[in-house]
Amino acid sequence: MALATTAAAPVPPSPDALLGLFPPGTTTAPDGGLRIGGCPVTELAARHGTPALLVDEGALRDRAGRYADGLAARRPDAMVAFASKAFPCTAVYRLLAEEGLGVDVAGGGELALALAAGTDPAQVIVHGNAKTESYLRAAVEAGVGLIVIDNFDDIDRLEHLMAQAPGPRPRAQGVLVRVTPDVRPDTHEAVTTGQRGSKFGLLLPQAREAIARLRASSRLRLDGLHVHIGSQILDTEPFVRAVAAVAELGRFPVYDLGGGLGARYTYDDRPPTVEAYLDALTAAADELLPAGARVIIEPGRSLVAESGVSLYRVVTVKRSGGETFVAVDGGMGDNLEVPLYGQRFEAAVATRVRAPADGAPGERCRVVGRHCESGDVLSAGVYLPDPRPGDLIAVPVTGAYTYSLANNYNAARRPPVVFCRDGRSRPVVRRETYADLMRRDLP
Repeated sequence: MALATTAAAPVPPSPDALLGLFPPGTTTAPDGGLRIGGCPVTELAARHGTPALLVDEGALRDRAGRYADGLAARRPDAMVAFASKAFPCTAVYRLLAEEGLGVDVAGGGELALALAAGTDPAQVIVHGNAKTESYLRAAVEAGVGLIVIDNFDDIDRLEHLMAQAPGPRPRAQGVLVRVTPDVRPDTHEAVTTGQRGSKFGLLLPQAREAIARLRASSRLRLDGLHVHIGSQILDTEPFVRAVAAVAELGRFPVYDLGGGLGARYTYDDRPPTVEAYLDALTAAADELLPAGARVIIEPGRSLVAESGVSLYRVVTVKRSGGETFVAVDGGMGDNLEVPLYGQRFEAAVATRVRAPADGAPGERCRVVGRHCESGDVLSAGVYLPDPRPGDLIAVPVTGAYTYSLANNYNAARRPPVVFCRDGRSRPVVRRETYADLMRRDLP
């Protein structure tokens, strides 16, 4: 199935329902204009331009606290590690480190960014189904806390690296074995990771073999197991089944239960709350795992998605073939989730969120991007009041994977990232320039 249907909402939403998709604390002025983190969108557009990715800093910190405090209250000595592929931005790494979260990385670039942001290397978990020797060397030299064993080649490379380390015999590197539990949640095929046939991890018989090898190693220290079954999962039951699967492999000091909780992108989405998710995971851990074991979780999408809002300006409005096309100055260059996964996003005219005096629901529109591709659609079937060129369009719940997947299609410049809090805004990533597009060219 797709992450979410691209079909239109059955009825136009109320303004309050629309606000429910924006970061908690988002308000509107008397004239209907949005305020993100207390900042009016008109001022944000004037100062930072469009398109832009806005992040409500207070909402992100609050979400991190709900995860960290909630897990600690349920399972002492647990750790929340941000699945940073969802938003690998130095300022986000820094903010979440300040909130006491660890980080999981899925490549050398993410590792470099996390360390540059001041993340404690001991709180870094290294992932990847195809870890190069240079990536593993950088992780070992940085002193990362855990490296996740995804295959037998990981064991060979790590043992070789540890054997070649200069000077006195180095400490044994802590590792986890990634288990493929043969659990398939109800989500898009591209983001399922725990089923038989996945490129990630080891099925139970292979995991047992890896465990035996690691227990016999003098250079690698087997701390425990890792499991992750996918992303944008809207039910807790598959997570519980994954815990039961890894419990079959024995008793270990550490169990990393991964992430994957879904975000609420549309009016119809009903993901479990952070608290319900933590209740389900820790109840399963209490029942099935050793009492003293350390539990780690790796939220990504559900941690950062709702704090982000993409802001665009309408370039043209075209009524053709029975449809109203509202074309904006961004698109699949800054939000690839729609063409890639079929993810649905809602949208609003950012300066006219409150219902008009006549109560009219607005016009049913297709919000499209500026890229030379028919699949460049941001949101289909949304109701917008009298859309016209120059309007600002706000798309909520874009804090996860939009920045990660941003690209230069049609040589577009990737947009800035702007943190908003208490009525003040600050860019943390600048907009690309045309010079940036040519910076790597050779004569």
